Formats: sequence, structure tokens, C-alpha cells
Amino acid sequence: MRMMRGFRRKFSISAPRLSVRPHVPWYVRWAIAVPFLIIIGMAIMWAYDSGLELAGFHRGQAEKELSELRERVHSLEDENAKLVNQIAAYERQGQIERASDAEVSTQVRNLNDENARLKEDLLFFENLPLTGSREAELSLHRLKLEPDSLPGEYHLRMLLVQSVQQRGKEFKGNLQLVVSGEQDGRKIVLQFPQESSPQDVAAYQLSFKYYQRVDKVIKLPREMTLENVQVRVFERGMQEPRIKQMVDLLPQS
Repeated sequence: MRMMRGFRRKFSISAPRLSVRPHVPWYVRWAIAVPFLIIIGMAIMWAYDSGLELAGFHRGQAEKELSELRERVHSLEDENAKLVNQIAAYERQGQIERASDAEVSTQVRNLNDENARLKEDLLFFENLPLTGSREAELSLHRLKLEPDSLPGEYHLRMLLVQSVQQRGKEFKGNLQLVVSGEQDGRKIVLQFPQESSPQDVAAYQLSFKYYQRVDKVIKLPREMTLENVQVRVFERGMQEPRIKQMVDLLPQS
């Protein structure tokens, strides 16, 4: 019975239907599907662009504006580089002008100082004939010792003058400065020029017929406190000084 029922079920109308489908190669299926996918993509892009245009956004115009903005940025960068170069050039020119102004100011100040000294010399020599007969053959005038601009430096000024009787004769000799001071609680005596420096010795030589102005800067150790300076003027070939005079330090104004 079971065999009969199985045989009927297999060959009767209630048996599963058999379908026959033709075999299609994969490349054929892709050849059919790809055009549809392209069409669908183009439709999506068209719909996207249409939506942007409806929203007020135009791609072509945006790309044009973006290109113009890039060109503007490049132009501004070039202009900025030129302005930076111009500023650097103006700064260099300003530095040169400031340096020139400082140099001119220094020259003007030096000329004013020189003019003041010349006026003092003129006033002195105008009054010299009145006192010439009472002066020695060699005399020292307007002796001053003042602090200089840097610590440990002092400026010594003086005027050496020959008397009326000696003005036809040239005086040759040398100047010597003996500096007295205190350092670390001890008395210190220094002598200028230093014999070990030939250049320094040459700078202290004297040679004049009528008068000679002397300006010397004395450089001392910073720890040394200056008290006074003795000025000695030697004539060539003489062991004893023709002039020996003390000068105290003037207070700094």
C-alpha cells in the first residue's frame, strides 16, 4: 500500500512542477544591467543638480566665483609680498636716516664744544698781553679734571702757553700724569703714560711755539677711587719738570 501511494504521489497531478529556464551567461547579464545603472545614475545626478538650481545654487556660477576668489587671493598675496618688501626698505632707510641724524647731532655737539673752547682761547689770548710780562716762560692754564661718560674714565683738560719772550722758540717735551687714588682700602699711585706702551708714550709728547691745548682721557680700574692728579711738564733733555701742578676732581654735574 505504501508503495502504491508513493507511486501515485510521484506520477500524479499533485507532483512538483518542473520548470525549464534557458542559461544566460554572466557577461550578458552585465551588458544588460550596466546601461540601466548608468541611466539611473544620470537621472540621480540630474535630479540633484535640478534640486540645487531650484534651491538657488548654480554650480557653474559657483565654480566661476571660486576661480575668481582664487585669483584674488593670489593677487593679494603678491601685493602683500610687495608691501612687505617696501616696508623692509623703508625700515632700512629709516635706520640709515636715524644713524645719519645721530652722527650729525654728534658732529654738531662736537663743533659746539670746539667753538666754546675756541672762544675761551680767544678771550684768554686777548687778555694775555696784559699779564704776559708777569708770567713764567711756560705756564699752564684752565686745568680741569672731570668724570667722563664711562665708569672709571676721567677727562683732563689744560692749556700750555709760552710767554711773550719765548714765543719765537719751539717748545719740545712731554707730559706726565701722576694719578693718586684708593683701591680696596689701599693707596694707589698710577703714572701716565705707561712706559710699556710706545704708542701711549708718543701720545703724551708736546711740541708747540705759542700754545697747545691738551685733552686726555684717563682710564682707571673700576674699583679704584680717584682723588687727584699731578700734572708734570718736562722739557726734552731735562730730568726735573718745568711745571708741576695738582688738580682735584670736579664734582659731576
